[in-house]
Amino acid sequence: MLTIPAHLSLAAIVLAAFGMEAAMGFGCNVLAVTLGVHLLPLGQLLPLLIVLNLVVSAFIAGRHRRLIGWRVLLTRVLPLMLAGLPGGLLLYAVAPEQWLKLGFGVFVVAISTLELLRLRGAVAGSPPLPGWAAVAALLGAGLLHGLYATGGPLAVYYAGRQLPDKGAFRATMSLLWLVLNGVMLATFVARGAAEAGTLKLAATMLPSLAAGIVGGEWLHGRLPELTFRRLVFALLLLGGAVLVLASLR
Repeated sequence: MLTIPAHLSLAAIVLAAFGMEAAMGFGCNVLAVTLGVHLLPLGQLLPLLIVLNLVVSAFIAGRHRRLIGWRVLLTRVLPLMLAGLPGGLLLYAVAPEQWLKLGFGVFVVAISTLELLRLRGAVAGSPPLPGWAAVAALLGAGLLHGLYATGGPLAVYYAGRQLPDKGAFRATMSLLWLVLNGVMLATFVARGAAEAGTLKLAATMLPSLAAGIVGGEWLHGRLPELTFRRLVFALLLLGGAVLVLASLR
C-alpha cells in the first residue's frame, strides 16, 4: 500500500515518463523504472508499467497507423526482439532483485553516456548499422525488454537509423511496444505476477497517463527532437547513477 506522498510521486513519474513516450515513441519504461523502483518493488512496478504502456502504445499506433514502417518492423525489429525476449524473461524469473536493480542502473548509465556522446554536435540522423551490429542490438533489445520491460535504447539505436522521420519512428516503435508488452503481460498473468491490485493501481494512474499523452502529442510537433533526446538521456544518466549507488549500499 503506497502512502499518499508516494502515490503522488508515482503519478508524477507516470506523467513525465509517458509524456516522453507519447512525444518520442520510446523511453518511458527506462525513466519510469529508474525512478519508480524507489517507490515500488520491481516485481510490482513492471506489470504496472506494462499495463499503462499498452494504453499509450495502442493510442499512438492507432492514431498514426499510416506512418508505421511495416518493412523495418516486420522483417527485422520484431522477429529479432521476439527471439531475444525469452532469455530476458528467464533471467527475470531467477535473478535476485538487488542484482536486477544494479544491472539495470549500469545499463542505463552506459547507454545514456553512449547516446549523449553520439548526440554531441549531431545535426542529422546516423547511418544504418552494419548487419552484425543490427542483429546484436535487436537480440539484446529483446533480452533487455524481457528482463526490465525496457529494451528501448537498443531498439532505438537500430530503428533511429532506419526511420529518420520522427513521425514514422514514433508510430513504428509504438506498435512494437504494443506487441512485446502484450506478450510480457500474458507471461506475468500466467505466473500470477499481475494481480488485481496492479490493475487498481493502474486505474488510479489514468489521469496522469492521459495528461502525459496530451502533453507528449503537443511536444512532438514543437520541441526539436535533438534537444529533447539530449535532455532525456541526461536525466536517465543521473537516474541510473542514483540507482547504481542505491543498489551498492
